[in-house]
Amino acid sequence: MTIKEAQEKVDEWIKTIGVRYFSELTNMAILTEEVGELARVMARKYGEQSFKEGEKDNMADEMADVLWVLICLANQTGVNLTEALEKNIEKKTNRDKERHANNKKLQ
Repeated sequence: MTIKEAQEKVDEWIKTIGVRYFSELTNMAILTEEVGELARVMARKYGEQSFKEGEKDNMADEMADVLWVLICLANQTGVNLTEALEKNIEKKTNRDKERHANNKKLQ
């Protein structure tokens, strides 16, 4: 699935099953919550914390939740994520093409 297709699929789901989008501010709060849930899994899987009884490694699902809400916000605010990502990669390439290669910490 392309990013464009994902944006279309989420929009179709919202309009047919989800009734309507939550407000942008509500979705921003939900995005923050979902990132926190992903952070909890990461801390337990890669950090010093351990999974509590009943918790599971559902990192992929938590990442998908983050992506879902981000796509909702993009749809609501008229952002074409394909174009935005392409421009962002170009920006990072121009800005960092020598910076990272010359960073001794990354050698």
